[in-house]
Amino acid sequence: MRMVVHSGQALACLALVIASVGCRAHSAEPSPIHLDQIKLPPGFQIEVYSASVPGARSMALGSKGTLFVGTREEGVVYALLDRNGANRADVVITIAHGLDEPNGVALHGGALYVAESTRVIRFDEIEARLKNPPSPVVVYDKLPRQAGHSWKYLRVGPDGNLYFNIGAPCNICIPPDDRQATISRMNPDGSDFEIYARGVRNSIGFDWDPETGQFWFTDNGRDMMGDDIPSDELNHAPQIGMHFGYPYCHQGDISDPEFGRLHPCKQFVAPEAKLGPHVASLGMRFYTGKMFPVDYNNRIFIAEHGSWNRSTPIGYRVAWVQLKGNRVADQGIFAEGWLQGRQAWGRPVDVLVMPDGALLVSDDRVGAIYRISYHH
Repeated sequence: MRMVVHSGQALACLALVIASVGCRAHSAEPSPIHLDQIKLPPGFQIEVYSASVPGARSMALGSKGTLFVGTREEGVVYALLDRNGANRADVVITIAHGLDEPNGVALHGGALYVAESTRVIRFDEIEARLKNPPSPVVVYDKLPRQAGHSWKYLRVGPDGNLYFNIGAPCNICIPPDDRQATISRMNPDGSDFEIYARGVRNSIGFDWDPETGQFWFTDNGRDMMGDDIPSDELNHAPQIGMHFGYPYCHQGDISDPEFGRLHPCKQFVAPEAKLGPHVASLGMRFYTGKMFPVDYNNRIFIAEHGSWNRSTPIGYRVAWVQLKGNRVADQGIFAEGWLQGRQAWGRPVDVLVMPDGALLVSDDRVGAIYRISYHH
């Protein structure tokens, strides 16, 4: 266990960097945080919540206000505390290290659940034991071992089940394991595993509409079909058993050149929104806060990690989608500037709505969490 306490001034200046090369590799070369380059709508501002979270990925908030942050290659899970109420984390604690891609984090019944590449583990009564974390309890350890898209996103649904993705083990293939290219769920004790949605290449973000309780998720489109196709997707899965096309159909209307002949697109559920080609749409949340203007109520915020092999980079921003009922009414860009020309100094991964209504954004390239707030 490691605890780091920073002063406000030191936190504002510190920028630990995990700069990605391609879609997986990292280096330790430092890179500054350029918040002055981030463009937001009028009235919004962005600040550093913490710059001491190397490889920051998925986020979850405890009932006592602790922010838990997973990582991928780093193998670490962090806990962040804002002890003085300054809207900035002044304590960063390493809850666990040496884990296998602990990307997914979720809280349930006072326990922290962590999704590794092949298992889900649990740290009981975690907020009462931050300085002396308990040994993890293995909840489920039968997830398929695979090389591609092995990292997991993890949430607790309104039904109390744990939901997580099992990505495709490849760019494009018919998965050898029926559980791959799915979103699955199970009870918090690891029982009653079942596949909720199929044909999902790799979803690293999902949420439930607070008005309807229905399930929505992002999905990353396949590579190597050119710069402009296929698009990433925002999908709506109100019931179990729906199939969203992978590997036969992409973005609802593009037949795969290798596998499309086996099943036409009309057999599958089309996305509700096309989010753009290769933008790498990851974490998403419905906005449930009261800080932002009223027209942001129930709007979906989506973190775009950014393209890794497109000839002209795209993404590296936070997008939004507005629903009307269960249909997309509008969509646009909320925050951008992490991409400057052809170079990106940051890569958004996940978003989270804080109790005061501010929006947190994680960035695994610079190892930071940002706080976006609104002021009249």
